[in-house]
Formats: sequence, C-alpha cells, structure tokens
Amino acid sequence: MLKLDAIGIVVQDIDRSLRFYRLLGVPVPDSAEGEDHVEATLPCGIRLMWDTVELMKEVGHWEEPVGHRMGLAFDCGNVAGVDSTFAAVVAAGFVGKAEPWDAFWGQRYAQLTDPDGNTVDLFAPLSSE
Repeated sequence: MLKLDAIGIVVQDIDRSLRFYRLLGVPVPDSAEGEDHVEATLPCGIRLMWDTVELMKEVGHWEEPVGHRMGLAFDCGNVAGVDSTFAAVVAAGFVGKAEPWDAFWGQRYAQLTDPDGNTVDLFAPLSSE
C-alpha cells in the first residue's frame, strides 16, 4: 500500500523560506541555513522538504512552473490562533494574501503567500472560539 511520505517545495531563497515556515511551527533544524536541501518531519510523520532551484536544475528534468504551484493548509487550533499566526508572519515581513475572515463553511480562515508565491492557508473551526 502506498503512503504519502513527503511534500517537496522548490525555492529561490531557502533561508527566507525556512524562516517563513518556522513561523508556522514547522520544526526546521537550526543547522539548515545555507543548505540546498532541507527536510523537517511534521508531527504527523510526513516530511516537508525544500530544495533550491539550483539543486533542481543540477538534478535535471526540472522546469520553472507557471501558475499556482501547490497549496498547504495549517490548522491553527482556534480562531485566536489564526489571527495571531497571520499577524506574526506579516509582522515578520512576509506577505498576507487574505486577512482573517469568518468563512461560510464554518472556519476562521486566512491566507499567506510564502516567499516563492505559494498560497498557504491558516484555518480553525469557528466553534473553537
């Protein structure tokens, strides 16, 4: 049986990308700065991996994608978690795509843009207020 083991992100500036994902609670190793490949194992066991564009070009068979590349969504636990996480990431100099709002599907929702233009969603059930 197949099991999803890892999600890879190709990045222009790996150090900036790692800082962004650390703000979202991803356990990126402190020793990762300046590397061309970095992995962090999430609490669920899936590895989140970052590779530089340069490394991917060395490996070969890689072309710069066009359009929306991927989507990641982080459960912030509660409404206040969505608001505070969004505020902290934006205050750290990263891009907020959509400020927190109460979505019709029953979640507090917000969107950030990671350093490579990928949309990252933040959410929590509205009932967790």
